[in-house]
Amino acid sequence: MGTQEGLRIGEKLAKEKLKIEGRLARWLIAFGFRLLQLWARTLRYEIDDRAGIVGRPVTENYIGALWHNRLLIFPVVLRRFFPKRRGAALISASRDGDLLADVIQRFRYDVVRGSSSRLGASAIRQLTEVLASGCDVVITPDGPRGPAYELGPGIIFLAQKSGAAVLPINLEYSSCWRLGSWDRFMVPRPFAKVRVMIDAPYRVGSSVTPEEFEAERLALQNTMMTLVEMR
Repeated sequence: MGTQEGLRIGEKLAKEKLKIEGRLARWLIAFGFRLLQLWARTLRYEIDDRAGIVGRPVTENYIGALWHNRLLIFPVVLRRFFPKRRGAALISASRDGDLLADVIQRFRYDVVRGSSSRLGASAIRQLTEVLASGCDVVITPDGPRGPAYELGPGIIFLAQKSGAAVLPINLEYSSCWRLGSWDRFMVPRPFAKVRVMIDAPYRVGSSVTPEEFEAERLALQNTMMTLVEMR
């Protein structure tokens, strides 16, 4: 079976929301984890570190923000370029999120369950505690259901409550497949070049009125979009 055929089958299963549980789920997670590691080894990486944090001692913890359709190899990027940084990723509380959470944890990254668009009090408290402990947090602010490139309010709430700066991150691929999902999820082709773009830390301002909050949300969304080349 070719790679493209495998992608089509995976996309079909995702659309049908196939219930994958028990021993089959554990096997698929282990297989997917190993496949992702092997796949990532064929890729060529280039770093555009505008924040100046790669290879440096950890002096500040951040809220990492990455658009959902660039998520696939981000765990590999974390462990490859930030081996000394520890933290937690916000993952949807859905059944699909169960599988993703298991994969993330295999990369030695903790998980907090919740939605970036409807970030509840419990998730905000957990993420704030992670940041207060000196660790990072990673959020896909348009996940888990979009619209694509539309920043949900949760990350603004978290930044204002914790005082942590947001670190906009983007991955650009020289060649990739696009799935038929709501965000046209990107899968880099083997041997593609991956440009890892890390912008300077962004400080979210405080807000009192809904209008001020919306201004902060749009400002961060626009900042993240300045890194995006392939939409």
